Amino acid sequence: MINKPHIFGPQFSTFVRSVMLCCEEKGIEYSVGLSLGIETIERKSKAHYEIHPFGKFPALIDGTNKIFETASICRYLDEKYPGTTLQPANIDEKTIVDQWSAAISTYIDKILVRDYLLEFAFPKGEDGTIRMDVVTEVEPHVLQTLKKLELLLADNDFICGKQYSIADALLTPILDYLFTLPVKDRLFQSVPKLNHYIQRMQQRPSGVKVLTHQTN
Repeated sequence: MINKPHIFGPQFSTFVRSVMLCCEEKGIEYSVGLSLGIETIERKSKAHYEIHPFGKFPALIDGTNKIFETASICRYLDEKYPGTTLQPANIDEKTIVDQWSAAISTYIDKILVRDYLLEFAFPKGEDGTIRMDVVTEVEPHVLQTLKKLELLLADNDFICGKQYSIADALLTPILDYLFTLPVKDRLFQSVPKLNHYIQRMQQRPSGVKVLTHQTN
């Protein structure tokens, strides 16, 4: 049995990094990767499906518990382990964190990561080139999404208020990847508060340890 929480998944995954950020913020000792002990688990193998019923990443293995879905993993870690709390105590404020955690994991992830970032990371054009027609088509939706986040951030320090939360852990790996793109300036020039926000998140101790911008 693994004696500390293990985040099962590749470290380049934004969702894996979200769980890592939660662990770092709370001071939880953890391991991460596609191996369990001396065994490497092949993607979509029977062993993978035994850990995650849909063959996705990440999953958390904590003793006998196997937990999937990133926001659920983060809530579990926050409530089980001591340290800085990543959810407000007030139900109204907690609901805001919950709803934006869900929105980031679904709508925002689809637009910013699946539809846009992956075209740069894994180009599907001829000879492995970036399909600029796809980028041009998706970019207005990317800019619209960033402006929604700018409005949500307002004058707060964090995406859902004055406290670092699970929503920040979910969002910052996505923005961090956007920040490494050659089109970064074009994306962030109309969202100055969000621009400053992601730079602050990169400079947090958790961000220095986890995020691409700081480690490349």
